[in-house]
Amino acid sequence: MADTARPAGAGAPEPRYGQRPTMKDVAARARVGLKTVSRVVNGEAGVSADTERRVQEAITALGFRRNDSARILRKGRTSSVGLVLEDLADPFYAPLSRAVEEAARAHGALLVNGSSAEDPERERELVLALCARRVDGLIIVPASDDHRYLEPEIAAGVATVFVDRPPGRIDADLVLTDSYEGARNGVAHLIAHGHRRIGYIGDDPRIHTAAERLRGYEAAMAEAGLPVHASWRAPGVTSPERVRADAERMLTGPEPVTALFTGNNRVTVTAVRVLSGRERPVALVGFDDFELADLLSPPVTVVAQDPARLGKGAAELLFRRLDGVDDAPRRVVQPTRLIPRGSGELPPYD
Repeated sequence: MADTARPAGAGAPEPRYGQRPTMKDVAARARVGLKTVSRVVNGEAGVSADTERRVQEAITALGFRRNDSARILRKGRTSSVGLVLEDLADPFYAPLSRAVEEAARAHGALLVNGSSAEDPERERELVLALCARRVDGLIIVPASDDHRYLEPEIAAGVATVFVDRPPGRIDADLVLTDSYEGARNGVAHLIAHGHRRIGYIGDDPRIHTAAERLRGYEAAMAEAGLPVHASWRAPGVTSPERVRADAERMLTGPEPVTALFTGNNRVTVTAVRVLSGRERPVALVGFDDFELADLLSPPVTVVAQDPARLGKGAAELLFRRLDGVDDAPRRVVQPTRLIPRGSGELPPYD
């Protein structure tokens, strides 16, 4: 009697119940060599389409999962990267994080992220904890002004890129927005619409971006030959209570401002609430776009940066380093975009 051809895997021994299937089991079921299974699992070339299909079918049937621990021991890489943000709950960081995650996925890497809460010590603890877990690289929105603690990790091969703010006391790849020029353009826009008394409410000036935006505000006022009274400047924490108090003070003082420039989206949202209850219109330009800004009355004029582009740029630099490029640290500065919508075009009321 003639032999009947058996499908791939027919008669191949099955792993015992409770035993994790191995590449040898996959090779036996697909009737291929162990090296062929390795090539398919690791996405390497040199396998025909039909053979790859048989191997994938065997992987699915057996429930095989790649043993990353063994691969790490062989290659010295974990295929994981860390992302340290200021605050995961801040809407600004959601598209940045998503862009990094998509880049990591495209490179076959797992992203692990956490928040520093703007605390330098917490940043240090989180970064070193990620390094202890042997991430291949780090993307950091810095809270600290001294990153020399990272020098041994970088020397050991942990690729490191900073985003949104520069690192302190070390040289490293950096991607950030031109906060100075963005703020300067936003304030100049208010001046062009007739405003002379313009208040600034921003974040803590110890933060690089906040200091640059305050500097841009002052530069625009100086270029227009306008004074900046101390009562018109209010950098500080971004709590609604503090922002509300400073906004109301500027709007009711002996020389009330006719326009506000706000230094980030959290400050802008509070300012919108303050201005919504006033009889006389007050112009507003905010740094950072935010959800529903175009649906308010009036719609809010903003200086928009692109957090997704920041994240993508940082990830590109990181994986460039992980691919072995070893040139001098790069500094990438991305421009902002002024989006006139109505609130920044209101004329002064006197």
